[in-house]
Amino acid sequence: MHPRWERLQWVTRRHFLGQGSLGLGALALAEISGSWGAAAETARSVGSGASLPAVQPLSPKPPHFPAKAKRVIYLHMSGAPPHLDLLDYKPELVKYDGKDCPEEFIRGKRFAFTSGIPKLLGTRQTFRRAGRAGIWMSDAIRPMHAIADEVTVINSMTTDEFNHAPAELLLFTGFARQGRPSFGSWVCYGLGSESQNLPGFVVLISSGTQPSGGQGCWGSGFLPSVFQGVQCRSKGEPVLYLSDPPGMDRQTRRLGLDALRDLNALQHEELGHPETATRIAQYELAFRMQMAATEAMDISREPAKVLEAYGAVPGSGSFANNCLLARRLAERGVRFIQLFDWGWDFHGTNPNEEIRDGLIRKGTVTAKAVAALIRDLKARGMLDETLVIWGGEFGRTPFREGRTSQSALLGRDHYPDCFSLLLCGGGIKAGYVHGASDDLGFRVARDKVHVHDLQATLLHCLGLDHTRLTFRFQGRDYRLTDVHGHVVREILA
Repeated sequence: MHPRWERLQWVTRRHFLGQGSLGLGALALAEISGSWGAAAETARSVGSGASLPAVQPLSPKPPHFPAKAKRVIYLHMSGAPPHLDLLDYKPELVKYDGKDCPEEFIRGKRFAFTSGIPKLLGTRQTFRRAGRAGIWMSDAIRPMHAIADEVTVINSMTTDEFNHAPAELLLFTGFARQGRPSFGSWVCYGLGSESQNLPGFVVLISSGTQPSGGQGCWGSGFLPSVFQGVQCRSKGEPVLYLSDPPGMDRQTRRLGLDALRDLNALQHEELGHPETATRIAQYELAFRMQMAATEAMDISREPAKVLEAYGAVPGSGSFANNCLLARRLAERGVRFIQLFDWGWDFHGTNPNEEIRDGLIRKGTVTAKAVAALIRDLKARGMLDETLVIWGGEFGRTPFREGRTSQSALLGRDHYPDCFSLLLCGGGIKAGYVHGASDDLGFRVARDKVHVHDLQATLLHCLGLDHTRLTFRFQGRDYRLTDVHGHVVREILA
């Protein structure tokens, strides 16, 4: 979208400054600032006499067209939930439970831990029709039945990857290898942030377990690093070293940052590198965050009835805490909030990862927090402008996982061909099911939605055309949906 960034990376001081006291450097910065919607002057004098760039890349920017959603809360269940036991009811699969899998369905396919002819595995969960819309949901996520009329369920998702790390990277960066900008980074690059005291892109991780895709799932790739996600902790200091060191008061800290800012301004004057402007902006944001982040991340300020609704316990670092934090951050203008919850890799290799009682234990606690978040957003008048996504990186097989095929525990292998996602809020239909897999859950039978289609659709809800949200890198324009994807208009409100 803004190829000027690439050009500025290689401009010398002579070309950057040009003629006069401000010259082409300030004009170029003004052009970038204006094109990104920044409402700041292009330069200001600092004590050293250097010109301090006032580019504000996280200032709010207008979308390509009127948007339904202003912000995103992405709830990622890392490990891939068993959709056939949660959202995609298959009575025919139950009917043929324990039978050999028809060879036609698995011929030529690769699976992570299964070979030969596996046995079909019908769900052990009880499914019911939920809400006025009558959406099939299992009792493993019973608290989410109450919000069925607020959501769209896509039962025809598909991806290209069958292992966790590449599948998560494809979902969040559009590419199955490290190095591309993440979804949240693209959104902040395109729209900026409504908060000037908190990061535009915040990441929260339950139980301290990183997703398989690693920090690339919220990295900025080749975009300026100001757009990368900031990982916050849900207990203790939100960000390490955010507090002032012992013996340093706020005034002393401000003086130190002013001196550092002057040095960085000299560096920027010398080289004109956009990352120097990023560094200045990040130090200033960190100073403002010392007050704002501590207040925003303190869920003990919430009424007892709100904590109970989510199942949140201050100081626990749980998924429930993170859902409540997501609402608090959204209220304060954070553009993109990304939650990772580990423990959804249901192979059946231990009691916590099997599709009977283990799934009920995991699903019930998770569903309570998700349902509370959606009800809370709606009660506060925020749901219509907040896009909420819940799901994993791929699906699970309709047959038993090979390693545990003789075990008393039941589990499923990785499966990229079909899976389910739940969406609601800004721009998404309420009480709707899109697409379907076949009777046994092996293939998409209707209205296939590829990961790139999902990305294009979510960007559309935010007022961004996925074909126009580009960044020039190494001689060509890249985009999140590089290089295909279409908007799934059937799920739009």
